[in-house]
Amino acid sequence: MFVGIALLVAAGLALAINADLGSLVGLTQQQTAHVLPLLLVLILVAGGAFARRRPASELISALVLWVGIFALAITGYAYRTEIMSVASRVYGELSPGQPVVDKSSGRVTFHRGLSGHFDVSAQINGKTIPMIFDTGASAMVLNLADAKKAGIDTARLRFDTPVSTANGLGRAAIVSIDRIDVGGIIRKGIRAYVTDTGALDTSLLGMTFLETLSRYAVTKDSLELSN
Repeated sequence: MFVGIALLVAAGLALAINADLGSLVGLTQQQTAHVLPLLLVLILVAGGAFARRRPASELISALVLWVGIFALAITGYAYRTEIMSVASRVYGELSPGQPVVDKSSGRVTFHRGLSGHFDVSAQINGKTIPMIFDTGASAMVLNLADAKKAGIDTARLRFDTPVSTANGLGRAAIVSIDRIDVGGIIRKGIRAYVTDTGALDTSLLGMTFLETLSRYAVTKDSLELSN
């Protein structure tokens, strides 16, 4: 019986695709065609639930349940972009250092952490480096440990530039970052400082990176970077 139902549903959906009736529920012809195989599989799986004789009330309840599952599957597919956007935002709230990326606009959003700072997880030369957004830093600043992690040969650096950090006065070396990726915003050859031992606890995302952006904006709880 359920194979017959599946074939009838398939025929009905095929007609809907040809008539573009899928647009009534927010689906294009191509999207409706993609939903068809999923719907058929769900119907056939549901058929297994009715393989034995059962009371009419139980059959009706199971049928309502599977209709609901089909509706959720179709709705989820139709609004998959919006669902992914919401999931990404929730993830960003739970992990403040992780970027929430809007590919259509080229905008990357970070949420304020419990410390009150905007933590930024950056990829420097392919390595993940935790940083703090800081417009008060005239350049990107890496502490010694992060510089080593990013593959910079710190043994050859000359720490002859005086700098002022949260830990007080210190000395730093000037370097060029080969590649930095912040939520898909990629820059190459960015000037940065590498501080000597103990001069800086957390690396800073400063102005030599920020000034390459088309826009950056800070609101109460979010930081937006635009490529």
